Amino acid sequence: MALLLPEADGITGHVARQLPHAAVLRYGESNRGLLDGVTFYCLPYMGDAASVALISDLPALQVIQSLSTGVDEVLAAVPKHVTFCNGRGLGHEEGTAELALTLILASLRRIPWFAARQSLREWSHVRTESLAGKRVLLVGYGDIGRQIEQRLTPFGARVSRVSRTPRDGVSGLAELPGRASAADILVICIALHQATRGLIDRRILAALPDGALVVNVARGPVVDADALASELSSGRLRAALDVTDPEPLPAGRGEWTRPNVLITPHVGGDTVVFANRAPVFVADQVGRHLTGRPLLNVVRPGAE
Repeated sequence: MALLLPEADGITGHVARQLPHAAVLRYGESNRGLLDGVTFYCLPYMGDAASVALISDLPALQVIQSLSTGVDEVLAAVPKHVTFCNGRGLGHEEGTAELALTLILASLRRIPWFAARQSLREWSHVRTESLAGKRVLLVGYGDIGRQIEQRLTPFGARVSRVSRTPRDGVSGLAELPGRASAADILVICIALHQATRGLIDRRILAALPDGALVVNVARGPVVDADALASELSSGRLRAALDVTDPEPLPAGRGEWTRPNVLITPHVGGDTVVFANRAPVFVADQVGRHLTGRPLLNVVRPGAE
């Protein structure tokens, strides 16, 4: 049984040291004979289409390990007989929530504008907004949504929630247009799924009040990119985006230079905490796989 692992963050090296008798292959290995024996494949973090396409070239595969929490976009490529696990608990939830709060505060307090003034050595005093009293609508209320709310509450924000699964205190997606009409800040933290692709469309964006802030820390395709671009170019809405559609955002797109847009390059969950936890977690999962013990974070068990 061979293991195919990414080198980033020292994962391959750590597993090889912890399990010296395991057959460890580095992601990018092109030897067909070696790949034919791979039973455990850890997808590279922030991998591309090629890393997902490789799944179909691993005939002996038994387990796929993702280092991300959201994995809906990968599920279709996972064979029915293969067990699929995600990276829940590696710090993504906390990191993404932290970045969401950072983007909100930076936008409200106009930090990019002040940073630009600093580069000009220009002391320019302006009054900015506060998060206190702002009506924040969380679109998605899983682990990340809950973590975002925990960080918003001490600032005095008024939080409401919608989700694919309505429950006490959380509205269903059918109520999204009405909820959006009463939101100063719309935070998108819902998993990308067939049901959520293009969820934030022209109707939802049009329902937002003038000057509302759209924050996306989920996946770019959850938002209708053309509809958002239109609202931003008119100046009616503001945005803080850690994810875009497409991604990376092409250099010619207007969002790069608009004063009402703040962009970070999909760094929400990518923190030092994640980098420290990932190698330890993967080594433990590999050990479980090799000894037949139950795997952690199983999203979908392999069918017999």
